[in-house]
Amino acid sequence: MKAEIITIGDEILIGQIVDTNSAFIGQELNKIGIDVQQITSIQDEENQILSSLKEASQRANLVIVTGGLGPTKDDITKKTFCKYFNDQLILNQSVLEHVEELFKKYVKDPISDMNRGQAYIPSKAEALFNFHGTAPGMWVEENEVVYISLPGVPFEMKELMINSVIPKLQNHFKRPFIIHKTVLTYGMGESAIAEKIEDWENNLPKFIKLAYLPGLGRVRLRLSARGDNEKVLLDELDKQLSALDGLIGDIIKGYEGNGSLEDQIAQKFISLGKTVTTAESCTGGRIASKLTAIPGSSKFFKGGLVTYETATKNYVLGISQEVIDKYSVVSKEITEEMAVKARKLFQTDYAIATTGNAGPTKGDSDAEIGTVFIAIASKNGVEVYENHLGAQREKVIEKAVYKALGLILDELNK
Repeated sequence: MKAEIITIGDEILIGQIVDTNSAFIGQELNKIGIDVQQITSIQDEENQILSSLKEASQRANLVIVTGGLGPTKDDITKKTFCKYFNDQLILNQSVLEHVEELFKKYVKDPISDMNRGQAYIPSKAEALFNFHGTAPGMWVEENEVVYISLPGVPFEMKELMINSVIPKLQNHFKRPFIIHKTVLTYGMGESAIAEKIEDWENNLPKFIKLAYLPGLGRVRLRLSARGDNEKVLLDELDKQLSALDGLIGDIIKGYEGNGSLEDQIAQKFISLGKTVTTAESCTGGRIASKLTAIPGSSKFFKGGLVTYETATKNYVLGISQEVIDKYSVVSKEITEEMAVKARKLFQTDYAIATTGNAGPTKGDSDAEIGTVFIAIASKNGVEVYENHLGAQREKVIEKAVYKALGLILDELNK
């Protein structure tokens, strides 16, 4: 099963909006064993649509088009479908009644002929009922290829995909099982991981593929298994994940689907009944931001400080100027002091502290750019970790954030 997605709209091509529709459609198709081979974005222009449909039909069994179904003159998808399939628009009475009902309930202005025109669809098309809008989706079959047209409005498209398109595709096509397991790793770069797991990767079964998905401070490893026997795939994936854990278990922080690193930290804090605070310098409050983005974070996050300027470490946290002068603000000793004093100030079980030189200049310390100290304080004492994270400012900060999150999760798991 091969699919192609065509998104129609000048607003996508000029960067006015981001094409989130294709990502959603691709994810939903993949769940039911349909591969997306290509995604194409094109203008609201007849020849572009016609040529894209023709080319896609030569490569795929399924072509899904989004956009161009509105009531205005610049929305030409339905008319272009008619030209492509040598067809004509006809009135769909059920759609017309739905459009009139929507206007009656929710729109103060009287319904126009332009709005009623939404109820006209190609005669060869089956209407896919759009409960959230006036533009129906369309399903057309020709020469063993299924063509589906969906509204470009994301919430309308999603409702149609989930409740209409996916069930019909499941009944229409025979599909293999495709199962993904994505491992979340933190604290080691892509090339270093690849070197450690090279032999394991080379000996993966042919029906399992590994993909590296690197990000700042973290790398996701996606295992994809494909075949006709779901149990065989699941058993083999479990076996390979167990072997992988034996090789790099120290940097594995969970699996996608079980929640992000922040989700896991939140769940752990809540289950343990523990609390945390932050005292951040070079990370500028980003650790606190990550933690407070989790619903229910008030149960474990008491508050945090951004002591960015050297003087604030002195008059907010109470770190003496003599200690700062002796060790400099980017040091093991200052980071330890920050964590201890923040924990005491907020009366929490744990505290996370960061200080470092993110660049582009060294600031108030002679420590090399990319040097970041992270401290985790608890009732058992303080652990301080020295990191060297490169020379690019944004990368240094983001890597430091995920390094700190990984360290607090490790501490909670002890």
